[in-house]
Amino acid sequence: MRGDAPGGRRDDPVTLALCGDVMLGRGVDCVLPHPGDPTLREPYVPDARAYVEMAEAANGPIPHPVDFSWPWGDALQALDGAAADARVVNLETSVTRSGAFAPDKSVHYRMNPANLSCLAAARPDACALANNHVLDFGRQGLEETLGALAGAGLRVAGAGRDGTEAWLPAVITVDGGRRVLVFSFGMESSGIPWGWAATEDRPGVAFVPELSDAGAAEVADRVRRVKRPGDVAVASIHWGSNWGFRVSRDQIRFAHALIDCGVDLVHGHSSHHPRPLEVYRDKLILYGCGDFIDDYEGIPGYEKYRDDLRLLYFVSVEPDTGVLAGVRMAPLQPRQMRLRHASRKDTEWLRATLDRISRRFGSRIGLEPDGSLTLMPWRT
Repeated sequence: MRGDAPGGRRDDPVTLALCGDVMLGRGVDCVLPHPGDPTLREPYVPDARAYVEMAEAANGPIPHPVDFSWPWGDALQALDGAAADARVVNLETSVTRSGAFAPDKSVHYRMNPANLSCLAAARPDACALANNHVLDFGRQGLEETLGALAGAGLRVAGAGRDGTEAWLPAVITVDGGRRVLVFSFGMESSGIPWGWAATEDRPGVAFVPELSDAGAAEVADRVRRVKRPGDVAVASIHWGSNWGFRVSRDQIRFAHALIDCGVDLVHGHSSHHPRPLEVYRDKLILYGCGDFIDDYEGIPGYEKYRDDLRLLYFVSVEPDTGVLAGVRMAPLQPRQMRLRHASRKDTEWLRATLDRISRRFGSRIGLEPDGSLTLMPWRT
């Protein structure tokens, strides 16, 4: 990453590599070198290895155990080629050996801590944890998750042993002494139970109860307390439904309020497929980045959304103003639980879809000769 190398100028744009949901539990955990207990409590699938079998039925045998870098596949080359200053992921799984399934949930994700090298293979600078799976194995599972990530030297935001810790941003220092601040928080609309909210004396996630002016003001106040001149503030939000391209008026108003109050980039996730991009006051809003790594390969039912197409976002911003300098996206597709470059045909489908759904926000999407997608010039 560029942030690892000396010599960066303070006025150079800061480039962030961002993706949506990284779900290394369940079927993905089963193909890694140290699979954990595959037992599930889902209505129709009692064993996580069934998800491996579905993926193999769709695209051929998976040579498990695979090496730790396998699920990332071609994404690692894309990450290295972009030389981003910071890499931010939404880690949507608990990292625990616990068998204490959270009640009143039909889907639980856990990854064996012994497989944590899989996450480390992508060298993330910040892992957003405020989502609807990080407490799938209770508060004991959360504390084991936090301990495992800390032990691996991985920064987190959005969950903690109390409310103060849960709301602390991940602070990433990049070239020139500049900082990227990643604030992670989640909402009930993504499936986070109210009881998962961290409090003064209870572990949990950073939780915003509703899409209101008061909720946006609370987040903005937390950003203002930490942000210094030259910092880039990222709001990483787990919100909204799994399916559909529509963005609600309340989400739009909330995202705009965050930008108005000092956030430089809204990093939205929870949807299983990408949602629109908007440039508001010259700052980027990603309403939904879509899944990135999961075990959904071979599961039918929502083909019209093409959730098999994944995006890795490279976003450059001016550090002193937070003004967007450029957006490039690398289209990928899972095959045998490994991300591969998407075909030209699939990339064009994704470009046309993103262009259509983003047009409402004044955004247009282009296709580059190298197969990457770009946000077309947005200034008039």
